[in-house]
Amino acid sequence: MKKLLLSALLICTALLTGCGYNDFQRLDEQSKAAWSEVLNQYQRRADLIPNIVNTVKGEAGFEQETLVKVVEARAKATSIQMTPEMLNDPEAMKKFQAAQGEIGSALSRLLVVTENYPNLKANQGFQDLRVQLEGTENRITVARNRYIKTIEEYNVLARSFPSNLTAMIFSYSPKPGFTVANEAQITTAPTVDFNKK
Repeated sequence: MKKLLLSALLICTALLTGCGYNDFQRLDEQSKAAWSEVLNQYQRRADLIPNIVNTVKGEAGFEQETLVKVVEARAKATSIQMTPEMLNDPEAMKKFQAAQGEIGSALSRLLVVTENYPNLKANQGFQDLRVQLEGTENRITVARNRYIKTIEEYNVLARSFPSNLTAMIFSYSPKPGFTVANEAQITTAPTVDFNKK
């Protein structure tokens, strides 16, 4: 009887080591930590925006519409609070990514428009803020790449045998990753025409 019980215990232990339960826990925590870093960098960018807007406002004649769009995009993006639980909701992720994309677009337009203002380009405070913003955009890219990598590992575990059985038992579904809102647009090469009309 002891041999049978010991054999059953060894078989159960062997089955549990390959089930992936602990790997799911580890990767879930890693994805939450990676997501927190993404949010941290987005917050850093959002914190820079008021300083940039205030610096640009000082330039007489600056296009107010551009500033309004930046402020509105920031307000919209900061109103969406992403929690780690929402990471499993593709719609929430899509909404959050769209709001962050609007900030990026509005800031890009702002920086392009500022090129027309020599006084602003010469303003050291503005230049410092611009460098900080560029650095923050790079940090956002790095943080998103780390998040994408952890989600990839988690999703591979959720879909691979035998850990997919554990995923089914404990309802560990694959997590949504980052998507590009205008994927069709970015895959189309721009048309360049040097002919004068």
